[in-house]
Amino acid sequence: MARKNLLAGLVDAAEIPQADTAPAYPMRGASKSMVRSLDELSKQADKFLEGEAVVELDPDTVDGSFVLDRLTDDSEQFEELKAAIAERGQDTPILVRPHPSASGRYQIVFGHRRVRVARELGRKVKAVVKAIDDRTHVIAQGQENSARANLSFIERASFASRLEALGYDRGVIASALAADKTAVSKMMSVTERVPLVVIEQIGAAPSTGRDRWLELSLLVGKAANAEKVNDIAGDPSFQSLSSDERFNTLFKALDTSGRPVKKMSLKSKESWQTSDKAVSAQYSNSGSKAFELSMKSKNAGRFGQYLAENLDRLYSEFLAANDGKED
Repeated sequence: MARKNLLAGLVDAAEIPQADTAPAYPMRGASKSMVRSLDELSKQADKFLEGEAVVELDPDTVDGSFVLDRLTDDSEQFEELKAAIAERGQDTPILVRPHPSASGRYQIVFGHRRVRVARELGRKVKAVVKAIDDRTHVIAQGQENSARANLSFIERASFASRLEALGYDRGVIASALAADKTAVSKMMSVTERVPLVVIEQIGAAPSTGRDRWLELSLLVGKAANAEKVNDIAGDPSFQSLSSDERFNTLFKALDTSGRPVKKMSLKSKESWQTSDKAVSAQYSNSGSKAFELSMKSKNAGRFGQYLAENLDRLYSEFLAANDGKED
């Protein structure tokens, strides 16, 4: 059995459809416009498995990915998948690569639940084996999940946070999540304010979207709320609730005013460097009213002075390019 063009277009991020959210949680406002992009992304995900022979592997020789993308596994959905495979077999192969440090073993790029099903059923798992590097691995894993797995917002955000902790830049993270850099910045702002342990205590919260998580992050981020957060999330009765109920319980306990939480502007962090590496810059854009720029390296001082001396000219050129509008 063979297919064509495995991982076609995967490495070229410019060809990846851009999407902000996955449909596992309610889509409101701009999120609704992402449905078509997700459909296109699903077609892109289909290409990941094209062009290579499908083999059968012993699931006990297959290890998980080096980066987690799920907080919890929905037991009901897993049992449905298990029953379907038991009845008609495994329809779609998983993608693995030769394990980078263990001879004779494989590492899952995507298809963790299908491997688990194969283990429980005592069957071989159908797989495409492809030698790919770590960067391609995380992009393929993230894109396939964005297209198929219906990960919740906070699972996508946690995946982004784990990738950043592993040293991947925002461009790779955006490609892996099929999201633009602004969306990634919003995800990261949540995981920066809400400790991972608290996120894990709440769980995937599949019906809770980005805006609610942003509001909760602002509440959790207040130093005065730290003790209350730990008391609530650490209470044994908290874990008896469903994931979305845990989210709502914590949110209501912290939002004592009952009023909508005031949203803070979210900085979109970027970096730039000259080809000769004589100047590197970091800048963040918080919207129309704030922009911060810092530079370093050997020519940073002189280039910065040049910019300062030419601000009037540059601003005039900006106005001319924007038909004189100052917003």
